[in-house]
Amino acid sequence: MRRLTSVLPTLPLLAALAAAPLSSAVAAVVTAERLNQAAEDTSNWMSHGRDYSEQRFSPLDQINSENAYRLGLDWYHEFDSKRGLEATPLVIDGVLYTTGTWNRVYAFDAETGKELWSFDPQVNREIGIKLCCDAVNRGLAAWGDKLYMGTLDGRLIAIDSKTGEDVWTVQTTDPDKAYSITGAPRVIKGKVMIGNGGAEFGVRGYFSAYDAETGDQLWRFYTVPGNPAEETDPLMKEISSTWSGEWWKLGGGGTAWDSMAYDPELDLLYVGVGNGSPWNREIRSNGEGDNLFLSSIVAVRPDTGEYVWHYQTTPGEEWDYTATQHMILADLELDGEARKVIMQAPKNGNFYVLDRETGEFINADNYVDINWMSGFDENGRPQVVPEARYATSGKPWVGSPGFLGGHSWQPMSFNPETGLVYFPTRQMNFPYIPDANFEIGDKKVNLGTDMHAAAMPQDPAIKAAVKAATKGRLVAWDPIQQKEVWGVDKPVPWNGGTLSTSGDLVFQGDGQGYFKAFDARTGEEKWSWFAQTGIVAAPISYNVDDRQYIAVMAGWGGALPLLTGDLSAESTAGQTNRLLVFSLDGEQKLPEFKQINKPLNPPADTADAETVAQGKLIYQNYCASCHGDTAVSGGVLPDLRYASGWTFDNWNSILIDGLYKNKGMVSFGDVLKPEQAQAVKSYIIHRANQTLDELKKQEEGDK
Repeated sequence: MRRLTSVLPTLPLLAALAAAPLSSAVAAVVTAERLNQAAEDTSNWMSHGRDYSEQRFSPLDQINSENAYRLGLDWYHEFDSKRGLEATPLVIDGVLYTTGTWNRVYAFDAETGKELWSFDPQVNREIGIKLCCDAVNRGLAAWGDKLYMGTLDGRLIAIDSKTGEDVWTVQTTDPDKAYSITGAPRVIKGKVMIGNGGAEFGVRGYFSAYDAETGDQLWRFYTVPGNPAEETDPLMKEISSTWSGEWWKLGGGGTAWDSMAYDPELDLLYVGVGNGSPWNREIRSNGEGDNLFLSSIVAVRPDTGEYVWHYQTTPGEEWDYTATQHMILADLELDGEARKVIMQAPKNGNFYVLDRETGEFINADNYVDINWMSGFDENGRPQVVPEARYATSGKPWVGSPGFLGGHSWQPMSFNPETGLVYFPTRQMNFPYIPDANFEIGDKKVNLGTDMHAAAMPQDPAIKAAVKAATKGRLVAWDPIQQKEVWGVDKPVPWNGGTLSTSGDLVFQGDGQGYFKAFDARTGEEKWSWFAQTGIVAAPISYNVDDRQYIAVMAGWGGALPLLTGDLSAESTAGQTNRLLVFSLDGEQKLPEFKQINKPLNPPADTADAETVAQGKLIYQNYCASCHGDTAVSGGVLPDLRYASGWTFDNWNSILIDGLYKNKGMVSFGDVLKPEQAQAVKSYIIHRANQTLDELKKQEEGDK
């Protein structure tokens, strides 16, 4: 018989009463005891995953599968940004705290929605060129009377939770390198844990611990070894044997940009590690070695950063198969034995169950179609098929999943009552093609793969076939049987994280702009609400004065809409981002939704084919990561095909002179010549005219 329990100990009745919500909003005071016992606290959501186990399960059941149809909007807040919203709000003693784009922080009365304060760390918009995946932030951590946030420019900031004032700030990264922070910190025993991102641009990954009171750095753990000739750390010297060549000159990657979890009983901090830099292992490491700790789960002691164990999900990573995806701790009964496990569904398409005490591989199975490996050996090492080593073979290879993964950062949830893990998946393939002309460069991603050759084909039949093979899905996964129990298909492949509750419900937002509740046991849709914009963040639940609320950040953005616009065709990119809070019989209404359709009226397409081809090459290298593959935007940043005549007339002022640098569109004058900028303009005009012709043909067909 199956036995499923929470990782954390049962909360004594006295502590439960002490943690009960106050009727009026007050400043948060968070202690080690409260965080250790957060699993049984039915009122608050005090850390990123609700408790240290990161299960994202709420024991509240006032809202349940029988009455979910009564859900309505209780209150909402509109933000003045159209970029992606990915944060998980915190709720502590009647106050809801959340982050928006460009690291702005907000505090609201969790019952009424009244804004209590806001804080803007004044992130320079020019940092946008160092961001792979939107100007987003995934949330805050809390300790004592402070909140903690990592910023896009690499700072860690402590904020007074009562006033919103900056208490201290420390720079955690080298500002001259392309580091960034989008992940939420965690606080363990008065230490703030934070990682960083930037592997696509060529950096060396690490995560660090800072004193929560002073901001002093306490320790740092590098996830990639440095130059062996200069390395003094015995662990780094040891793992450098899994590398080859001069990887340190290229950074190596391995950034810990999102997931963490903590087991108070074992006193182990678990950190997910990202992809290699460059992707191409032939360039990065002479095509040799496992390249530790890329794509690994690493367990360390939180007091010292001492290494305890690791498990590498993808040895010799070269497909952007990160292991930074959400990790969940639980106790499962496997083959009649109680096991303390850690679960993860990383990008590579497999769902893993590991012993969290030792790192031992227990089992794994694929949750989407995969073709990069043939199976696992007796030690749980994946057996990579030779064809997948595109860098070594020098031949193009279509990988399943592609670089966006079978599952990305969007949080999972685990319901110990159903025994199921709920998470969004996607089936998306990608052609990995070695870049024969690769050179490290500024203001562009440095992957070692040919993004120009891998661009979406413009043939309508091929595009239709690619879209047909691409799909999203909400999956309920049995981690013991390693199988899907139920699933719901999604028209858009980029969807939100999940929340599961004791009311037998799973909540999720999607790319089409709907926020939905599903029966946790069957997948039956119980409620749906149009949010007027795509949702990628995960919801939370909390209780104030015996009333249960469901809250979610609604704002379309992130990697897929930035990079692959054609595959976001059925998404809803709203004009307004909001924090939405629901309750039973909520009566608030949003303003009327009006879809804005910009006119397509490009200049004449007069450039020769050679100029257009040159412009496409430059665009795919420097522009596609923000404005979309083949000049098709996914709705986050402007679609350049629809640019105004004024924009085309002032093209070089924008691209070369930096006219819009304060809005995040920096000058490319240091990497592009004026004539190259004009070639990009010619390509955009060519694509705009192509699109106009397609629309005219479609209109004629409709008639």
